[in-house]
Amino acid sequence: MTHPFTTRQLPFFLTAPTPCPYLPGRLERKVFTRVDPAEGPGLNDALTHAGFRRSQSILYRPACELCSACKSARIPVADFSFSRSQRRILKRNDDLTVEIKPAEATPEQFGLMSLYLESRHGDGDMAGMDFFDYATMVEDGMQRTQIAEYRDPDGVLAAAALIDELADGYSLIYSFYDPARQPGSPGTFMILDHVRRAQAAGLPHVYLGYWVEGSAKMDYKARFSPLEILEPGGWRRMNDGPA
Repeated sequence: MTHPFTTRQLPFFLTAPTPCPYLPGRLERKVFTRVDPAEGPGLNDALTHAGFRRSQSILYRPACELCSACKSARIPVADFSFSRSQRRILKRNDDLTVEIKPAEATPEQFGLMSLYLESRHGDGDMAGMDFFDYATMVEDGMQRTQIAEYRDPDGVLAAAALIDELADGYSLIYSFYDPARQPGSPGTFMILDHVRRAQAAGLPHVYLGYWVEGSAKMDYKARFSPLEILEPGGWRRMNDGPA
């Protein structure tokens, strides 16, 4: 069998159980490995397709003993059609212009990120992040990584998304925005914009990370249709039954 990365044996590690951030009363564990710069892009492609997620130089996936609620989710863009509500979201944000930039942290991005975290996730794990933490999140373990910067007509940074470009699509790592734009659904807008980008580039998928059934934090991902989730038998369309 051929592989898109070096065929050395990868070391994988298992975290200790910790409280689940999505489903109260449950514990989560993760299996993870480190990205080797020499094989990173191919490894990122292969493991993302197998349900892993990149965070800095770590690729991880859930490995919970008593729960399998976390499902990797992706949009098959060739079959995706924008709903009426999604077209309204695109229109509400059509004042924004986008520039795709190298994954380099800037004070402007960090200022917007800090505003977003304070407003939306003030009690989360990322609260209190300093510029060094932000630069590490953006630049450590880069794998064909870009930042999409969205600016308003005055040139002010209004939203941004950190993205890995994979062989078969875009993987959305993290996005943030000016909380004052919340009524325009900028988070959803950035996903829809990357669906358009993938369609224009001829890339088949936009990876959204994990969808967690029963988690209010993750309900929004099920609003993208069609949506594919990864089951033990492979990728399948939601509501299509087992693969």
